[in-house]
Amino acid sequence: MITLEQAKALKHGTTLYCAVLYNSDGSPARFRVNGKPKTWKRDPSRVAVPLKRGLYEYAYLDQYNLSDFCLTSEEAERFQL
Repeated sequence: MITLEQAKALKHGTTLYCAVLYNSDGSPARFRVNGKPKTWKRDPSRVAVPLKRGLYEYAYLDQYNLSDFCLTSEEAERFQL
């Protein structure tokens, strides 16, 4: 899973792997960082990272779903149901 510090350090174009969603072949779903991580000065525990999957699906990585994403596909496969 990704820590808060790792999420704040993500760069545009980095690939993340979701431990909850899977592709049709059983591999973890891939999301690409689509912008700059947004942080708050008043609340350092908050982060919002825009993500994109495929052509039309967009999402945000935030402090609530950090445990659903991993930096490597091997790490995400360990959480497979």
